[in-house]
Amino acid sequence: MLGCSRWWSTTIPCGGLINPSSTSPSRYGSMSYSSNGLGGPKSAAAASRSRRRSHAAITGSAEAHSSSRSREEEEGKRKKKVSVIGSGWAGLGAAHHLCNQGFEVTVFEDGNGFGSSDNAGIIQGFWYPYKNIFSLVDELGIKPFTNWMKSAVYSSEGLEVEFPVFQDLQQLPAPLGTLLYTQFKQLPWVDRLSSLPLMAAVIDFDNTEMAWRKYDSITARELFKQFGCSERFYRQVFDPLLHVGLFAPPEQCSAAAALGILYYTSIAHQKDFDVVWCRGEVKETIFDPWKASLRSRGCRFMEGREVRDLVFDEGTSSISAVFCSSDELVYADAVVLAVGVSTVQELVKNSAALRSRDEFLKVLKLASIDVITAKLWLDKKVNIPNPSNACSATDESFGWTFFHLNALRDEYKDCPHTVLQADFFNASEFVPLNDDDIAKRIISNLGKCANDIENASLVDMDISTSPKSLTHFFPGSYKHMMRGSTSFPNLFMAGDWIVNRHGSWSQEKGLRERLGSSEPSCGFGWKRKLCQDHPG
Repeated sequence: MLGCSRWWSTTIPCGGLINPSSTSPSRYGSMSYSSNGLGGPKSAAAASRSRRRSHAAITGSAEAHSSSRSREEEEGKRKKKVSVIGSGWAGLGAAHHLCNQGFEVTVFEDGNGFGSSDNAGIIQGFWYPYKNIFSLVDELGIKPFTNWMKSAVYSSEGLEVEFPVFQDLQQLPAPLGTLLYTQFKQLPWVDRLSSLPLMAAVIDFDNTEMAWRKYDSITARELFKQFGCSERFYRQVFDPLLHVGLFAPPEQCSAAAALGILYYTSIAHQKDFDVVWCRGEVKETIFDPWKASLRSRGCRFMEGREVRDLVFDEGTSSISAVFCSSDELVYADAVVLAVGVSTVQELVKNSAALRSRDEFLKVLKLASIDVITAKLWLDKKVNIPNPSNACSATDESFGWTFFHLNALRDEYKDCPHTVLQADFFNASEFVPLNDDDIAKRIISNLGKCANDIENASLVDMDISTSPKSLTHFFPGSYKHMMRGSTSFPNLFMAGDWIVNRHGSWSQEKGLRERLGSSEPSCGFGWKRKLCQDHPG
């Protein structure tokens, strides 16, 4: 969350001293202060005293900053400062690149990762095409991943598909290898072959602006019907795969988003569907050593901060500072917003500067999806054929995955219990339930995939709810999504929901957008522009 539900609002001039008599939001970005530490009400007198204290504190900070900044600029020694809001794959990727370019980087992170799916607790796969992530862990000198592993798909009718490790098999032209080597347990050949005409749409979809506008207006379900995909193939294979790949039923997902993820992860090359998993929590296994590396290069992390507003400087028509919890004002030459849709929406609602731009108002039309994650300990060893599994509910209202942690995570390899994790997407009906009721529903769903679970007892559980933590790529959503650069010359966007030429909706997209490449055709212009306008 970005802050408390109740606010005392005032305005400050963003480029210099505070003028208490100035209240025009068109000239100055609005600054919001919590009425008290918990967001509760205050008396009018107490509120007035609080505002005066905040004004005085920020005035002193602005004067000191202005004086120090002038001296440093005169001496030609000041590094350009960039604030990165968010500490998931996109935020750390931005900080990584900017540190390499010689900027002075500050990363803001609160306890929830600013709405990042990286902190929603879901288990993330790392597919063969994720070259940038694999290069990153090599650079950090860590080995966080399992070997390449098999996976399975379950529909409401049981086990449907088992995917082998494709790179271990003879390589065939796409998509023949994917079609021939995938082990379909119930699907007849006539239904499998009905998916081939869909390749025409995959080839036609080249991830350009024109392609997105062509396919984004229809649902993935309509797309499969138009290209003759059989009802059985759709229900038993595509539905569970897209349900966990795009986090919602295909009839609620954009056909363009579906084509992008299908091509990127499974159709471009035979071995692209091969996947590894993190041998521990991503935060401890990858993010912590990554952050340590960034700190060693001068990157500063402001932990436990809630970003409440961005300060607009009318003189430069740019963002001049980040305002966060404890009435802190952090000045910056540029800002990168590397957060999820729901967090940007909350920030827009609280920021006069962002509300003045249509591109940010459009974000309010986007939607997010609830996630439930549950870690379960069973009293005995249970046979789980595959370590990772994608599933759809009996009524196809939500999608879910489950993982055998004894096979994936180092800490559970010698555990006497069976340890499983189940992640439920679009599971809004679970959100109001208590943990015991959620656990009963999860065990019921797991029992349809692994019969032995019915003979085991639940001895412990850890359940977490993450409302609005994943992006919903609904039909027509593309026109509301943001690009890497904004109408503010020094405010940039990062994340897997930001429009660029990368085909997946994944941690690799969030990272790739921020590392290394500067090809103008791939949506990386923000880095080139930042380095030109603010050389280190």
